[in-house]
Amino acid sequence: MCLLDAVHDWSAEVIACVASSHTDPANPLRAEGRLGAANGIEYAAQAMAIHGALLAGDDGQPRQGYLTSVRSVTLHADRLDDLPGELLVRAERLSGDTNNILYQFSVSHADRCLLEGRAAVVLDAKALSKE
Repeated sequence: MCLLDAVHDWSAEVIACVASSHTDPANPLRAEGRLGAANGIEYAAQAMAIHGALLAGDDGQPRQGYLTSVRSVTLHADRLDDLPGELLVRAERLSGDTNNILYQFSVSHADRCLLEGRAAVVLDAKALSKE
């Protein structure tokens, strides 16, 4: 399931993606004919995954990551599916090491923040269990 349409901009610290799948009646995250704003967390998680792949570049295989927690999530809207046009999905890497990354994320529409929060990502969880 790919919810994002394109990477708008990215650097080593930040990625910004655009999405229009929130308007698709066949969006797999819809429930009872609507797409609640909390589903924006999945949009942000996909942006984080793309960011990791872009950082790996051609030199390395991107490592599988797991979203282990989301914190300080604030929803500024009830739903996403009633918004025309594109969503802007942004994730900023706040800190991290080789196995743990902390991101701050937001999803916005027409310069209005719809949701925001922080997410912890663990890479290569098997390696952590061996330690």
